[in-house]
Amino acid sequence: MKAPSSSPMTEAEVERWLKARRVKKPLARNYSMLDGYLTAMAAGPLDTNIAALICTAVGVGAGAFTHGHHSALIMTVANRYNAIGAALDGHAELQPHYRYKANGEVDARDWCEGFLAVVNQNREEWRDVLDLENHLHGLMLPVLIHCVDAQGRPLLGPPREGPETEAFLKQAYTDIPACVAAIREHYHVIHYDDAAPVRRAK
Repeated sequence: MKAPSSSPMTEAEVERWLKARRVKKPLARNYSMLDGYLTAMAAGPLDTNIAALICTAVGVGAGAFTHGHHSALIMTVANRYNAIGAALDGHAELQPHYRYKANGEVDARDWCEGFLAVVNQNREEWRDVLDLENHLHGLMLPVLIHCVDAQGRPLLGPPREGPETEAFLKQAYTDIPACVAAIREHYHVIHYDDAAPVRRAK
């Protein structure tokens, strides 16, 4: 994705921008959520409308791309999207931008909700990893386990009580980079019957 010619914003500036933009109802409420959103875009089904998804995420119109509106923000988003794609292609380690709790523990909820926001915009295209009967569904569990429904209830249902469940919930975020890489591998590879996978040309 080509970024417009401008100076990028810092993470803190993007965070403030999204907060001020809430009247426009962007899907990303903060930088962590935006990062998860961009990761889903980079990892998920091909042939998506990248510009439209980004505009929805940050609450701007299509003119942000066609007329250079909000160019600093768009450049920052484009740079991060490209960096995520490069990491998922094996050129670097994927490092999700999680938030942190007051006690210093990782809080992956916003990042995961950003990821899920992309999935929810076209669940049919994501059906392979959403199908409970498909072995690929396990790749989404580290994301879904951090998400809640409209009533604030755990999306996967109430977790079992006990120290093992508590420990798993605290460490589930560590599985996300590997699962996201596998999701990208699935959606960015063409399978011809039993032939070896062939990558799409870039």
